Amino acid sequence: WGPLSAIDLNSGDLTWSIPLGEDSSLQAKGIPQTGTENYGGPVITAGGLLFIAATKDAKIRAFSKASGRLLWQADLPAAGFATPAVYEVNGRQYVVIACGGGKLNAESGDAYVAFALPGEK
Repeated sequence: WGPLSAIDLNSGDLTWSIPLGEDSSLQAKGIPQTGTENYGGPVITAGGLLFIAATKDAKIRAFSKASGRLLWQADLPAAGFATPAVYEVNGRQYVVIACGGGKLNAESGDAYVAFALPGEK
């Protein structure tokens, strides 16, 4: 089951590790968040936000790079088994994810979804 982990590359120490993703069939049985198999990596902004989708539960999440604390999540039209991209247009920063699903018996999709990050604009 896929955890999301941060490792200090200077020391090799594990900084934090959390379960990534939710299995609805396990949650229905009262089993707490276990994480799920995942495909796709994270992207990290200069401001310390870590964005990742990668899970069968069709969500994209933002975590604190420093602590691993979940800061935000949103539902996607299909699982985002891909690494998000971050880009900037006219001083506004965006994160985009391909939502193709299809793996792990997840519903297939054909969308790209972009989110604008809060900012001064």
